Amino acid sequence: MKSILVKNVQIINRGSITAGDMLIRKGRLERIGGIIDLKADVELDGTGLHAIPGIIDDQVHFREPGLTHKADLYTEPRAAVAGGTTTFMEMPNTKPTATTQALLEEKYQTAAEKSLANYSFFMGTTNDNLEEVLRTNPRNVCGVKIFMGSSTGNMLVDDRRTLDAVFSQCPLLIATHCEDEATIRRNEAAYREKYGEDLPIELHPEIRSVEGCLKSSLLAVELAKQHNTRLHILHISTKDELSLFRNDVPLAQKRITSEVCVHHLYFNSNDYQRLGTQIKCNPAVKGPEHQAALLPALLDDRLDIIATDHAPHTWQEKQGTYFNAPSGLPLVQHSLNVMLDFYQKGLISLERIVEKMCHAPAVCFNIEGRGFLDEGNWADLALVDLNREWTVAKDNLYYKCGWSPFEGHTFKGKVESTIVSGHLAWHAGHFNEEKKGERILFKG
Repeated sequence: MKSILVKNVQIINRGSITAGDMLIRKGRLERIGGIIDLKADVELDGTGLHAIPGIIDDQVHFREPGLTHKADLYTEPRAAVAGGTTTFMEMPNTKPTATTQALLEEKYQTAAEKSLANYSFFMGTTNDNLEEVLRTNPRNVCGVKIFMGSSTGNMLVDDRRTLDAVFSQCPLLIATHCEDEATIRRNEAAYREKYGEDLPIELHPEIRSVEGCLKSSLLAVELAKQHNTRLHILHISTKDELSLFRNDVPLAQKRITSEVCVHHLYFNSNDYQRLGTQIKCNPAVKGPEHQAALLPALLDDRLDIIATDHAPHTWQEKQGTYFNAPSGLPLVQHSLNVMLDFYQKGLISLERIVEKMCHAPAVCFNIEGRGFLDEGNWADLALVDLNREWTVAKDNLYYKCGWSPFEGHTFKGKVESTIVSGHLAWHAGHFNEEKKGERILFKG
């Protein structure tokens, strides 16, 4: 591998910002800080730039296999890398679903051939695959995913006996989608009776309600406490759920952790009038009172991680009526930009963005050698120009679906270079695909 020397850059790591150089050799961060007066195969001028650890997104849907007309393991990792995300953890609700060890391993093999970013894949659960789940290797699989709300095929796990068995026996981190299915179905039936098929999109958060989120999250926390399970609740979207999470112990000591997604931080229910089904997602984007509670909870450590739940659909699919338009939106290329918007408004510091997007996922999932700009770690990092303004447009999107809810929006802050496992994968607007990403490993 080519050695890389980054000169004169502002390095954001472990809560501080320092000026210096960075030397990368054999895929690793060999030296960090101070003046490094050595030769390298590639030299990057970091003047005016900030170096951050590569973002680790713990929840994406890249749609391969089976749904590759929307996205795949070639296109979406490229989009991720262009936005400063160097590692992703992908969900099992593909076609077929990743609910056997053989199907799970097929996804890893595909990523090894196609993904520009580092990768891991969750093992999926059903009401009858516990034996397969328990065969999952904690060394090279990020965790087990339980959909306690609607999902693809047979992946809805709402049988209490099954949940008890998984929570009591699974030694891996369990990540949950928490929405109570019975509540959603009841709400959906009531609104369908009132409005028929012509249901306004603004009612989505009434159907995928606060009550449904809270009821399911309460159950997950109850099970985790009963069995001392390592639980991670994904995409928290309501103020009502925030009391479930602690902020009085360090993240590494928490048994129950949480995630918030950029779209729940950025949008609220008033945005349905402008964006319609573009921001239809599960759990729903909810009222301003819920949005307003999420960022403070992130800053006081009740919410631990920032992710995207990147879930693309084609533009044509998203133009359907309420009951026909699928839930999910593309986000992974712009997650850092969303958070830099909050930074530019003085609502969060750069150090805290790095903590929540880079450090915390590494700690939460016990990732080996990533998430921090420490000597000896893998060289995963992005070089960011905080002052460069750019406007999201069709010609600078890398999603296979070809659209974004941010089209026409001007962001301040641009990723100039992204290094993935020591490989300069994105630089000056161009990809270098000579080397693919790595399968990440996890500490015991």
